[in-house]
Amino acid sequence: MKNIKLLIVLFGLTIQSCSTQTEKINGVSFVASSEAIDETHTKPVVNINANYAAIMPFGFIKDLDHPEIIHNTDRQWFGETRAGAKQYINELRKKKIKIMLKPQIWVWRGEFTGYIEMKNEAHWKTLENSYSKFILEYAELAQDMNVTVFCIGTELEKFIDNRPTYWNRLIVEIKTIYKGKLTYAANWDEFKRTPFWNQLDFIGVDAYFPVSNSKTPTLTECLEGWGQHKNTIQTISKKHNKPILFTEFGYRSVDYSGKTPWISDRSMDQVNLEAQTNTTQALFETFWKEEWFAGGFIWKWFHNNDRVGGESNHMFTPQNKPVESVIMLHYSRK
Repeated sequence: MKNIKLLIVLFGLTIQSCSTQTEKINGVSFVASSEAIDETHTKPVVNINANYAAIMPFGFIKDLDHPEIIHNTDRQWFGETRAGAKQYINELRKKKIKIMLKPQIWVWRGEFTGYIEMKNEAHWKTLENSYSKFILEYAELAQDMNVTVFCIGTELEKFIDNRPTYWNRLIVEIKTIYKGKLTYAANWDEFKRTPFWNQLDFIGVDAYFPVSNSKTPTLTECLEGWGQHKNTIQTISKKHNKPILFTEFGYRSVDYSGKTPWISDRSMDQVNLEAQTNTTQALFETFWKEEWFAGGFIWKWFHNNDRVGGESNHMFTPQNKPVESVIMLHYSRK
């Protein structure tokens, strides 16, 4: 009888420990390219110890007050279309990589999507109808492919501010199609005001928070710089009782990389690999140990690993740079 009781106790403890164990999302933002992918493109994702990839098909708008979204056409790159997204998902799944499907909008000339705003009611209605067609098509794909997470939008603050009723209806409609986990990718200075977190599973943040004004920020400076931001982020998590997911995170390998991390201006071209390494290390040390933090997706990861990045590259990608080993190490931890 004592042995039976002991087994029951041990079994109970085992169940409890498993229920509290959470797997971090160690993700890459897998860039949509002009071609199909194969094992040569997915193996580097495995090598960095990633367990998730964000797949990002695109819709296109002519300008910030244009209401029509063009998507899934033969004029787009393959990876930007529904067929391309499906092929990418299938190939990454062969390597046991889980998926967040994250359809995005691109405004001509790269203008910020958070400023998309219509001038009249008729155009708002057109935009709503167009966005619904776009996002629901990919909600169907997410369900058909049984992806783990679906992102309902990326950095669309003025659209959400102006049309909250539409977004509430849209989320309800998405849930009739897709049965997995939902998030929205709010910009780093937007997420505090996003009104519908209680309807989603993750509070998604594109985490380009400023952490240092130094040309070459030290690890200590960056850790200190995260202090106030971390408190705010944790407060929002507690308020809604939802985990935080960094739907995008990362730093460029340039001087002052921690000052305005959201800028992708090519005029910033002074390579600084140490700055990228220190800012990234600080982010991992600040968040990855926290229970309320779900993980994130490094920005950004190109399919042709052997031909991108490198120590003369000043853009976001960590590929073939010293920071890649930092990511690999943290992504290996259980």
